[in-house]
Amino acid sequence: MTFVLGFAAAASAVFWGLRLGGPESGPPGAATAATAPSAAADPAAVARFLGGGPAAAVAPAPALASRLVLVGVVAGARSGEGAAVIAVDGKPARPFRVGAAVDEGLVLQSVQGRRALVGPAQGAPALTLELPAPRK
Repeated sequence: MTFVLGFAAAASAVFWGLRLGGPESGPPGAATAATAPSAAADPAAVARFLGGGPAAAVAPAPALASRLVLVGVVAGARSGEGAAVIAVDGKPARPFRVGAAVDEGLVLQSVQGRRALVGPAQGAPALTLELPAPRK
């Protein structure tokens, strides 16, 4: 038991010694010395050097329409207000009020009947989301 306590005390002393005496010590707002920027490496040259073939094409970002799925709409007929239940990037659907941020740079602009308009805060809608036709 004494050995375990001694080891724990030594480990704690080493941890705090490195934490307080390391290069990041000092007040939080202390200025750090600027270093000269290093030259950027060419990824294709590095791949060739390591024996790789041509660089693989980067997959394009998914289209906005495939990232957002409209699950439900609650529209105020007279007030112009409302909310939409939208699933973003396959995550569970969440409710968004008109004017709320749906994704980075996108807000729910308006809801009308069975559709929701999504776009930048100021400007034309970038996407119209519609609910599927009801089953009979």
